[in-house]
Amino acid sequence: MSAETLTAPTPEVRRILRLAVPPAGRLGTAIAFGVLSGASAVALLGVSAWLITRASEQPAMLYLSMAVVGVRAFALGRAFFRYLERLAGHDAAFRQLGTVRSRLYRRLEPLAPDGLRGVRSGDLLTRVADDVDELQNLALRVVQPLVTAAVVVTGSAVVAFLILPAAGVALLATLLVALVAGVLVNRWATASSERRIAPLRAALNDALHDLVANLDVLTAYDALPAAQGRVRLASDRLTAAARSRAAGLGVTAGVVSVLAGAATVWALAAGVPALRDGALSAPGLAVLALLPLAVFEVFGMVPLAFGAWRRVRASAERIADVAPATVPDGIPVDTPDASPLALGGVPEVRLDGVTAHWPDAEGDVLSDVSLRLRPGERVVLTGPTGAGKTALAHVLTRLLDHTGCYALDGVETRGLRQDDVRRAVGLVEQRPYLFDADLRQNLLFARDTATDDELLAALDRVGLAEWTAERGGLDARVGERGALVSGGQAQRIALARALLADFPVLVVDEPTANVDAAAAGAIVRDVLTTAAEDGRTVLLISHTDVPADLVDRTLRLEGGRLIA
Repeated sequence: MSAETLTAPTPEVRRILRLAVPPAGRLGTAIAFGVLSGASAVALLGVSAWLITRASEQPAMLYLSMAVVGVRAFALGRAFFRYLERLAGHDAAFRQLGTVRSRLYRRLEPLAPDGLRGVRSGDLLTRVADDVDELQNLALRVVQPLVTAAVVVTGSAVVAFLILPAAGVALLATLLVALVAGVLVNRWATASSERRIAPLRAALNDALHDLVANLDVLTAYDALPAAQGRVRLASDRLTAAARSRAAGLGVTAGVVSVLAGAATVWALAAGVPALRDGALSAPGLAVLALLPLAVFEVFGMVPLAFGAWRRVRASAERIADVAPATVPDGIPVDTPDASPLALGGVPEVRLDGVTAHWPDAEGDVLSDVSLRLRPGERVVLTGPTGAGKTALAHVLTRLLDHTGCYALDGVETRGLRQDDVRRAVGLVEQRPYLFDADLRQNLLFARDTATDDELLAALDRVGLAEWTAERGGLDARVGERGALVSGGQAQRIALARALLADFPVLVVDEPTANVDAAAAGAIVRDVLTTAAEDGRTVLLISHTDVPADLVDRTLRLEGGRLIA
């Protein structure tokens, strides 16, 4: 047993676990149905044992009629209440998952993209999908079974004690031994595999994501077999952990079954002398002999609940790691008194002594940067790789926090709503994201009220009118992450999207990084001339030369400092 298993959950993990528990009303309803189902199962076996034994004594039918009705009622009640328990329990858990996901996305939203730089895509997908799904088991496989078993087991022990005190004590003692033994065996047999399943599932998803997303590059460099090998290795490790967990569950069930038999033997050992002495009837002995089997059937969920708890906690810990309670230093957040941004046109952008750093990284990526962008100005920013050009773009769009002064029309952006700043200063990324949908949906993402004519006009302005017509119009698919279009076409689609969003200030980050030299010049010219037609301000980040007639001035960034 690892030290990690012994430590108490952190406050953030406890907060996530509390969030995963459905409201008391819905959870209480499911538990009530579970108690009725478990009680019906125990009563069915007890009444059946009494009925069969009493019938063998050939009494008048009058003495058996109530037991016959009870057998039928408890048989129907066990299935009926079990169905209602599952219906109410899953409804409560699934409803709560929606709350968990919305809270998680709300927590992740300000972190993207810079606050998630250290998290791989496949791992992030597993945390927001599979790990969140695992949280439903806190109610379904931990809370409900434990409360249900506690109530049913306690009631059954009381009934056994009323029939024969020694049998009630024997049942209760055996259940306590089964609790300790079952939990210990389950932890010994499954704890390691249960805690490893979530990370191994994430590793498999990550390997699959890398394989599928980079299939063309892996094929071109003859690296596909190695990538496939990583997927197989991750799959084998996950399968081995799942098999180990299944074997552990089988061992746990076996231990509980053996103790159920021991409880029956102990009940007979106490009941037979009582029957001989006349202190117990034959039907009563039959009830005491078979009652432990029904009770242990309900109790069997208890050791498994502790295993489910370990899986749920592991998932909650992984969610807490990717969505911390406090936003990391370097990520901007709205303050309670954040003000809306009111613009009368294209704003002036001014930076004075701006310094910034990547979240959770040592050292500044920008240092004492001062810059002024006048309304309608076209400026090119150059510099070597790692100079801080992308960081400056993220500061301007408030994806990265700063010290110093960054103002729009003289208003410091730290006191403004972040979304308002991003509506004023837009970013066309170096590798723009295109959804696996058609052209229309990829453009409507920028302005959902735009008509088809407006979408076609935007594509025409970025030089894609003829290409769009050849592809079949706005219904043309672009593929996952733009797999069906070239790098240059993806950049033009992203520019058309920015034009539709109508950003007064547009920051374009390395639009020629993923295109050939022949297309690079045309893209740069289209970016600058199209923006100039609307009078918007453009900051073009580029590592290639830009014709002087297209820009008002050129700046250079080196080592996080603006030198020209």
